[in-house]
Amino acid sequence: MKTLASTTLVLIASVAAGGIAQADTSGKNIALSNNYAGNSWRQAMLRSWEDVTGQAVADGIVASADPFTTAENQVTEQAAQIQNLILQGYDAIVLNAASPEGLNGAVKEACDAGVVVVSFDGIVTEPCAWRIAVDFKQMGKDEVLYLADKLPDGGNLLEIRGLAGVFVDDEISAGIHEGVAETGNFKIVGSVHGNWAQDVAQKAVAGVLPSLPDIVGVVTQGGDGYGAAQAIAASGRDMPIIVMGNRHDELTWWKEQKDANGYETMSVSIAPGVSTLAFWVAQQILDGAEVPKDLTVPFLRIDQDNLEENLETTEEGGVANVVYTLDEAKAVIAGASN
Repeated sequence: MKTLASTTLVLIASVAAGGIAQADTSGKNIALSNNYAGNSWRQAMLRSWEDVTGQAVADGIVASADPFTTAENQVTEQAAQIQNLILQGYDAIVLNAASPEGLNGAVKEACDAGVVVVSFDGIVTEPCAWRIAVDFKQMGKDEVLYLADKLPDGGNLLEIRGLAGVFVDDEISAGIHEGVAETGNFKIVGSVHGNWAQDVAQKAVAGVLPSLPDIVGVVTQGGDGYGAAQAIAASGRDMPIIVMGNRHDELTWWKEQKDANGYETMSVSIAPGVSTLAFWVAQQILDGAEVPKDLTVPFLRIDQDNLEENLETTEEGGVANVVYTLDEAKAVIAGASN
């Protein structure tokens, strides 16, 4: 895993003096409420959380940072989980939410009980909570803009979506459709849900391919590119440009195709280590820092010229990642505040 080390953060860190707390939270308890763990991104997200928070507990920065994942991606189940965490006396809840609106009641209960709530990835709209997200809509649009550059004549696209009803899925898909409308040369001829998982995506793509005309590109959401490639290869069709989602198996397949025949694509996703930023933001709020309610972080994009570099630093079975240190989290807060 890599830590974030961009010029922007270095510049921001140089002015991050006032309003940032200094980790006087040794008695505080933070919980992670996660709605889903059924793909490699979520597993990497949880590992990132455990690595960073485990060290924070060992260093005496917080008393505990326990992760909790619901068995199903259900709003009612996660709402009950949040209510249980309130009763257990956690000082802050870091939340990857099953719904942007459906959990607002439970989140408001937490806030009313004095619990800090920081949502990330799957964010919530309740005003009392904090939100950390990438511009998912722009991420989806960028996929189509990339294809428009590579395929100026346009053509038919297959869209692979994520988990139905989740904020991230809706936003990425909206960006894809906006890009298609703006470029004018593409048509989405099929859409399936891959649940951000390679095996689910492979079955879904294999099921829809017989009904589709020729396709020149596949727009995705992450965790589905390799499964799509396997299904298309098995069908005997020409391989379209498949936008990848930073998973190790996707990057490995891309590298193999690049070496064999010059295959070109791009890969983009939110870094699973965003959970570590959410942890540090919660810790800073507990320590009295003034933190804007909305923080935006960049998505992690991999292109043809830096594929090998990113593949080398991505663990097998994992996802290209960025994890945050306390100082980097302070820099993000300072940048948003300024």
